Amino acid sequence: MNNKIWLSSPHMSGKEMKYVKEAFDTNWVAPLGPNVNEFENNLQTYLGENNYVAALNSGTAAIHLGLLLAGVTQGDEVLCQSFTFSASANPIVYLGATPVFIDSEPETWNMCPKFLEAAIIDRLEKGKKPKAIVVVDSYGMPAKWEQLLAIAKKYNLFLMEDAASALGSTYKNQKCGTMGAIGVLSFNGNKIITTSGGGALVAKTKEIKDKAIFFATQSRDNAPHYQHSEIGYNYRMSNIVAGIGRGQMEVLDDHIALRRAMHDFYKSYFKDIKGVTVFTEPNTDYFSNHWLTAVLVNPKQTGGKTREDLRLALDAANIESRPLWKPMHLQPVFANDPYYGGTLSESLFQNGLCLPSGSNLDNSHRTRIKLALDNFF
Repeated sequence: MNNKIWLSSPHMSGKEMKYVKEAFDTNWVAPLGPNVNEFENNLQTYLGENNYVAALNSGTAAIHLGLLLAGVTQGDEVLCQSFTFSASANPIVYLGATPVFIDSEPETWNMCPKFLEAAIIDRLEKGKKPKAIVVVDSYGMPAKWEQLLAIAKKYNLFLMEDAASALGSTYKNQKCGTMGAIGVLSFNGNKIITTSGGGALVAKTKEIKDKAIFFATQSRDNAPHYQHSEIGYNYRMSNIVAGIGRGQMEVLDDHIALRRAMHDFYKSYFKDIKGVTVFTEPNTDYFSNHWLTAVLVNPKQTGGKTREDLRLALDAANIESRPLWKPMHLQPVFANDPYYGGTLSESLFQNGLCLPSGSNLDNSHRTRIKLALDNFF
């Protein structure tokens, strides 16, 4: 059988080993070191002025620290996009707070501004002012930032951007990860660039970055001995992992172009397939890195063929695909938490499929994918 075509596998450039070797040669194998500093500098330069980056061991850690910096604590409520991966919501519970889930809107599949404001008004009427908002740029697609930021400002709410999959995406030419009070990036193995595992917190001031690093290094006070006045966490990125990141930053724009080329391949293929819609930007204000290309399958127009039928057909051809996120408000662990919205995110889950989108896919992979799709449709 042919080798498996993965949904989104790591794509090394060969440039990474220079920085990893440098870490070994200089014995900088512990956390912190020159690679960490330079990786943060690379990201800060890429994201633009007035953005300060703290490199961490995961995007989840960045969300946790972001909520901590927002002052979220036991008994608070945090408004969170429902259509997302669980890492967007779990840190809310780490802090003893309650997630309040918000449905998506159909153009970007991200948090719906109307449902967000309705939720805020209802929570205020119940005497429970939310402490923060967590908005996600799903699959690399920027959210409706102008409207969402206006609502956050209107009600004086801290807004955090979970841009875990959106490095390189922009809204009105502003980089994702820089929209909210704090931004979150991920460098997990399947992301647009990877450090094998890792993430980053993006702050608006050096003081907030420094406070995040303080929390991420066990909240060690400035003393010659180990002294701690606050609870801390072991969340810092290692110097070796950051070396991988430095090499990956050199090919980030190339990876984005290759992901977008895969998206164009699917748009071209499905333009004549009735009942299949490719998820794409609603207008020129949005630029997506198309981390993952996703499609919606309407069985009423495909002769009864469903998203799951397509997934199984691809799997039989040794091609990985994956259903869209199961909304958080439908997850057993969050079943008792508040939810505001309709059924859009549920419909996306039922009918949506992510297709192989890696920057390391070539014409031979596209030929195999096309053959499998031809056989199915």
